[in-house]
Amino acid sequence: MADFVQPVLRSPVRKLTGVKILATGSYVPERVVRNEDLAELGYDADWILQRTGIRERRYAAPEQATSDLAIAAARKCLAAAGIKKEEIDLVVVGTFTGDQPTPSVACQTQEALGLNAGAFDVNAACAGFMYALLTGMQFVGSGGSRMALVVGADCNSRICNPADRKTFPLFGDGAGAVLLTQGESQQGLARYTLGADGTGGHLLMIAGGGTRRPLTPQSLANHEQFLTMDGRPVFKWAIRLVSDTIYDVLRAAELTIPEVDYFILHQANIRIIDAVAAELQIPAEKMLNNLDRFGNTSAGSIPLVLDEAVQAGKIRPGAKILFSGFGAGLSWGTGLFVW
Repeated sequence: MADFVQPVLRSPVRKLTGVKILATGSYVPERVVRNEDLAELGYDADWILQRTGIRERRYAAPEQATSDLAIAAARKCLAAAGIKKEEIDLVVVGTFTGDQPTPSVACQTQEALGLNAGAFDVNAACAGFMYALLTGMQFVGSGGSRMALVVGADCNSRICNPADRKTFPLFGDGAGAVLLTQGESQQGLARYTLGADGTGGHLLMIAGGGTRRPLTPQSLANHEQFLTMDGRPVFKWAIRLVSDTIYDVLRAAELTIPEVDYFILHQANIRIIDAVAAELQIPAEKMLNNLDRFGNTSAGSIPLVLDEAVQAGKIRPGAKILFSGFGAGLSWGTGLFVW
């Protein structure tokens, strides 16, 4: 029987401009876990590299949780912005690995930074940063917020099963942050598309721990607290999804691949990134990635790559950057951001 391939729904393409990214910041834990370090669990280092493009990833220390990563990234972002904390009136965090069900990571971030701001989390897994970014931009664009702190953060090492050979080596921990405020009319998302297809929810999920299947001794023994993924259909869906949505966004913006300065895709697997680059004929130098060093950091992946590019001086005023996040839900967000 042929492998099932999740169909790609084509969501509407819209525009959200007049909002700019004032500053960026990122944080990864100190502990480096190389492929070779996973040998004691029975993993083959070369197999991981060949199948994923990942050489190493970062794991949070025992005393660290997702909020610690988010707070550290946010502090760096605020330091780069050089603004007073009183100017920030909204905190949105994209995450699916909260410290606990409640309070939110956003509220913990707000408290740690001493902000007088509304705060809430957005759960769209690996698409979480794109959902959080669009949410923050909507608040700023509508006048509901003057300055919004948006963070993507996940502590994946706590929700992956070390015995799951196809999933465990993919993930790492990390966070990235951006600060949004009103900008010029051409700044922001020249075009974007945001979508979800819940019929594929079973392909990438954590079965236990919610109100439908609370954790019990039996469910813990069955490892229902861990993330599971049906890799092959997710892989094929992701390539088709990213290629199609990039095409839709650029066509609506009346732009071509050569006119985009950089592409920053969710850092899931180098084979997805390479396949999209090959299909759309995107030059390697325009496809930014740090997957080999950090692995899949879920909602942290796009802002981590973005902050590295900003720190390297690659992002200049007027630059056109194509973001694409995709993951569990199934959910996705692709947008062309004009810096």
